[in-house]
Order: sequence, then structure tokens, then C-alpha cells
Amino acid sequence: MTTTDTAAGKRRVLLTGAAGRIGTAFRQQEGGRYALRLADRSVNDLTDAGGHEAIAFDIADPDACQRACAGIDTVVHLAADPSPRADFYGSLLDNNFKGTYNIFQAARDQGCRRVIFASSINAVLGYPEDVQVHPDDPVRPPNVYGVSKCFGEALARCFAEGGGPSAICIRIGSYNAGGRREGLKPRDLSRFVSPRDLNHLLVRAIETPDLQFAIVHGLSDNRFKALDITSARELLGYAPQDDAFALFGAGPPQ
Repeated sequence: MTTTDTAAGKRRVLLTGAAGRIGTAFRQQEGGRYALRLADRSVNDLTDAGGHEAIAFDIADPDACQRACAGIDTVVHLAADPSPRADFYGSLLDNNFKGTYNIFQAARDQGCRRVIFASSINAVLGYPEDVQVHPDDPVRPPNVYGVSKCFGEALARCFAEGGGPSAICIRIGSYNAGGRREGLKPRDLSRFVSPRDLNHLLVRAIETPDLQFAIVHGLSDNRFKALDITSARELLGYAPQDDAFALFGAGPPQ
């Protein structure tokens, strides 16, 4: 099996955690660009696959990850426990540590070109609120979930600089798939990324050639930004369209 759907001329992309909010929004907006393999714990969660292949797999199972990556060009690795309060032994060890390693190892073994790792603002959320964080600043996680994302970023560099696949880590900000404020404070809006902007950033991460490793920040073009997005613009051609402060009519961060 090749990494391109020869019938349609589309790049073959594995989307792990495909039943989650980010994966669902990406498939709905950008799925027509790619031949997607949608992977999650149960195919029952992927009933609306939009004509794409859907598979059930356990991210903590190395063999299942090998099968999921077979014949794939690019892996968009979203699968993880996303809770900052997740228990280490009860969830994070399997889902965020073992699972991330399994995907990178499988992607290398199966000859995938690139892995896009869904990191999190939690990797650097320990900085004071008045500090804008840049991608090359030291990591500063305030919780073990954030530590799991620091681990993923380090693992991505290890694989990318040790023979591949190439890797792009996106530190995703406060994702609001419904586009509603839902009680967010102005400082939270400085961390906001809209589904439209994150989908665009994922596409740019998939399509940008000749980039072996990068950490970029996934925020919208908010008037005030907790994370600097200059490298995402320069390296990937990221052009966000939304501003949380305009969308929600809020003032400066407090």
C-alpha cells in the first residue's frame, strides 16, 4: 500500500483520537483534502466517518499502532487523555506516555513521512500570566498532563533528529469547538484557538515540506496572545483569521 490514495491522488493521513472535538472538526472541515484513516477506541464513536476508513485501536498496544500506521504518509496524533487532572497510573501512563511512544515508533517502522504531535499550552502554562511564551523558552508545566506533553515534544525531537519521521509539535491553546465563551475570562481568551484556525494550522503542518522538526504555538490571532505565534507564521505559513477578543467582545487580559 502506498502513502497516497492513487485513485483520488490524496495524501493518506492517520488521525488518532479522531472521535474527539479536534479530530471531528478537522474531518468535517478539511477531510476532503485527504484519504483519512480515523482511529479511536471504538468505531461506534466514528459512525459519521464521512466515507473515510475507520478503525478501533488501543493506543497503548504497540502492535495496534503498527497496524494503524501501515501505508500512511502523515500521522496527526491527537489521541491522549486531555485532562490537566488526569491520574498518572490510571490514565496518563498508557494514553499519554506509552501511546505517544508507540505512535512515533510505529510511524518510523512503517515509513511514515511525518508525525504531527498535538502538544498543549499546558507544557508552558506555569509561566506568569503577564509573560508571552516563545517556542524556544524552557518548558514549564504546571501539572503532570503538561509533563506528558513535554515528554511528547522531546520524543518528537529524538525521532526527528535520529532518522525520522519528521515531526511538528503544536502547542494547542484553549480550544472552543462551539465558538462560545462559556464563562471564559479575558486571560483565557488570550489562550484561545478557534476550530477554523487550528484546522488551518494542521493542514499547514501536513503540507509544509522540508521541515524536519519544529515546535509551534496553536493560537488564533488574538489581540493579546499568551503564546507567540511568529514561528508558526514563518515556518508553516500559518494565517489565523479569528480573534477571541473580537469574537466575544472582551477587554484586555486580567
